[in-house]
Amino acid sequence: MEQSQVINETIKSQLDHRTIREFKEQDIPKEVLDQLLEVARRTATSTGMQACSIIRITDKKLKGEIASICTQEYVARAPELLIFIVDQMRNYQILEEKNGNLDNVNGMDHYFASFTDACLMAQNVVNAAESLGLGTVYLGSILNEPTNLCKLLALPKFTFPVLGLAIGYPNQEPQLKPRMDMKYRVFENTYKIYDNYLEELKDYDEEMQTYYDLRDTSRRVDCFSDQVVTRYSKAATKRQEILNVIRDQGFDLKVKE
Repeated sequence: MEQSQVINETIKSQLDHRTIREFKEQDIPKEVLDQLLEVARRTATSTGMQACSIIRITDKKLKGEIASICTQEYVARAPELLIFIVDQMRNYQILEEKNGNLDNVNGMDHYFASFTDACLMAQNVVNAAESLGLGTVYLGSILNEPTNLCKLLALPKFTFPVLGLAIGYPNQEPQLKPRMDMKYRVFENTYKIYDNYLEELKDYDEEMQTYYDLRDTSRRVDCFSDQVVTRYSKAATKRQEILNVIRDQGFDLKVKE
């Protein structure tokens, strides 16, 4: 898709987004971190309930344990590590203190509102961080062992980890990773199904093979369609138990038997 000519410094920064996994041994100044957290605070939130929170990981041992869960050793070396969480505990406490109705606080509508808030907050922090010359990497891998992570973070009922975010000054310059044409991801009014995706995406498959992932610079990456086959052939056993962990954290799934 041809790049839009409507552009400013914010959009330039967003269009240049790359995942950074190696950071300089340089602390983020307090005033910069405070600004990023202020951006998080001002992020849109469903019905004003502000039902997500951040746990900043500063303990080196804990950071190492989280890196082990992620199976990504570089997480332990990240200058800043933030864990974004669903947080209905605070509002539960408010309801209890005001003798409010506690029946709905653990419902899935509130859970998903909190989950969405956490994702929005994380993306806002990424945009702000990258505009300041920082690098970032999302860590969905914190959910490799959700029960263990909840214990490590001493997460109470009505909370749940959503994703992690490592932030620091980049110590690598990865290529800009190719993306498929947005005609396969933006539809008008109704969903569009193509007859043959391998044919439709053959140019993108070819383009992907020009990309070198810095995690393995000895070879180009597989084409996208092969990556799909590889990714979906692996069952992440513990991740498949996430609904059980969400329930263990006090949320009512309302799943029909």
